[in-house]
Amino acid sequence: MSERVEMLNKARERMVEERDVFTKVLAAPFDREKAERARNRFIEFQSVVDAIDRAIAGDKG
Repeated sequence: MSERVEMLNKARERMVEERDVFTKVLAAPFDREKAERARNRFIEFQSVVDAIDRAIAGDKG
């Protein structure tokens, strides 16, 4: 595996860990303010994960 793909995989792992923090908030008993913030942050992190996945696929392709 290339060094670039290794770095992308590490970055992806880190973003998934960060996203999981917001997943826990979304799964907790509903608090509108917290849920809205967590949802927005979850979407931001998921967008980064998706972009990293595309970069990995592009390097492997």
